[in-house]
Amino acid sequence: MRIPSIFICCLFANFSFAQQTRFENSNGIETATYFETINFYKALDNSSDNILMKEGGMSDAGYPLHIVLVSTDKSFDPNEWHKKNKVVIMINNGIHPGEPDGIDASMMLVRDIKNKKINLPDNIVLAVIPIYNIGGSLNRNSSTRVNQNGPVEYGFRGNSQNLDLNRDFTKNDSKEAKAFAKLFHWLNPDIFIDNHVSDGADYQHTMTLITTQYEKLGVTAGTWLRNVFEPQIYAGMKEKKWDLIPYVEFDGADFNKGITMFYETPRYSSGYAALFGTFSFIPETHMLKPYRERVKSTYDLMETFINKASSSAQELLAVRKKAAAEMLTQKQFPLKWTIDKTKNSSILFKGYEQDTAISEATGLTKMFYNRNKPYSREIKFFNYFKPENIIEKPKAYIIPAGWYDVVERLELNGIKTRKLLRDTNISASFYRIDEYKSRPTPYEKHHGNNGVKTTKLTENTTFLKGDYVVELNQPSNRYIIEMLEPTGDDSFFAWNFFDAILQQKEGYSDYRWEDKAADVLKKDPALRQKLAEKKAAEPEFAKNAGAILNYIYKNSVHYEKAHMRYPVYRVE
Repeated sequence: MRIPSIFICCLFANFSFAQQTRFENSNGIETATYFETINFYKALDNSSDNILMKEGGMSDAGYPLHIVLVSTDKSFDPNEWHKKNKVVIMINNGIHPGEPDGIDASMMLVRDIKNKKINLPDNIVLAVIPIYNIGGSLNRNSSTRVNQNGPVEYGFRGNSQNLDLNRDFTKNDSKEAKAFAKLFHWLNPDIFIDNHVSDGADYQHTMTLITTQYEKLGVTAGTWLRNVFEPQIYAGMKEKKWDLIPYVEFDGADFNKGITMFYETPRYSSGYAALFGTFSFIPETHMLKPYRERVKSTYDLMETFINKASSSAQELLAVRKKAAAEMLTQKQFPLKWTIDKTKNSSILFKGYEQDTAISEATGLTKMFYNRNKPYSREIKFFNYFKPENIIEKPKAYIIPAGWYDVVERLELNGIKTRKLLRDTNISASFYRIDEYKSRPTPYEKHHGNNGVKTTKLTENTTFLKGDYVVELNQPSNRYIIEMLEPTGDDSFFAWNFFDAILQQKEGYSDYRWEDKAADVLKKDPALRQKLAEKKAAEPEFAKNAGAILNYIYKNSVHYEKAHMRYPVYRVE
């Protein structure tokens, strides 16, 4: 007897929704593989009109990055979501596949929404990346997460280029980061959650949370996040019997001195999302807690975000809209922030006393957290930042056409540019790079520039047809400034995109330059005077013929303009 195909499809749909995850079938000690995860979501997609899984660009591993959309009204158009005043929550999993808590928790969350075990309010839509670092997920092992208590097997931190993808959100070395940028700006999420597992000290708490730096979001959004929404998340987790605390960034430190809020520069997912006014969070479960508890706390935290965002939806969207309008008119943008030690909050911290013993590995004294000596005490939480390196917003930046790598990344992030239609002379400011330091060893394929000091100069400059103009009348003004100002923490200059200007291309031979240098001094009395003053002030310089010749060269018309001249111009 032949069984009708429609009956087979129905059986498959029913089976898929009775389907358990590997995590559940293993009693909470195993995590799903990449292929199991994708097939699980495919089954959800096939069995529900409220769930759609689509591809969102290729990864370095050669597999597409997927996004799973969950919407109660069967609409999968972000523009329509925003028109209907729905809160868009974007969830990222497996950026570090050795930290798979969010992978398993999200699978169960979406399935339970489908089965109506938990409610997805009509004013909330979810966009879930099942596994972001696909190459790392395919590189499974059971030994590299030496500090972590389960699961049995897991993925590796590096992707297929051995990149840490949570350092790639501004430099975009990976295909994953490029695909993510497109998805992020297509979704324009109101809330972004990037699930992780922590490392470091031992304490009683299972879940910790990195919250977007309030000040970076501006007064309106930052104040609302600090005083209204974040407390709701903490209260919601307490109702679920989880003692949520801020991320603990220390190892072996004196807890009595308090803890400091994580400084999220734009290289990190939450720091990147904050540049676009998104309320962003990084949950960090504690690596020493059993895997079952970590996944459950991640599940409960995501459900808490859904519920609290729903109940605050109208206010959340109004705050974000007002903050976006303020961003358009904001005149000054801090590029760096330091902790303000004169202010702090207070948290109830449940830790373990530090103790000492003789190490069986070294035979010497070791420090350890004594779980037989738990404590609970109020400690200071330093979560106020002071602005530094404040930049005045220009009317526009101009980028010569040759720096197309930078322009491509700007456009990838939704920044509007236009090309000059003819050669044009414009009075513009530019920076001369006076000092910088570079990492002595490679870091994520770069050596990184820091400690940058500049001098700002202004002159009439002829820009060529095809050069790019980036106007500062865009919703993403903060991103533009953070990326194009050379002193930004994770700017394009910081990530070595402009290093070619740091190398002098033309030079001279001393014996040929001697005579020309003499002619230069004869024709330039001001330079003669400057040289005389420098010799008088610096005796060692006065005795160094090579240094004198180089000084004359660098102060003459023969010295190339491009050397140390930052090639992004400001129209004030």
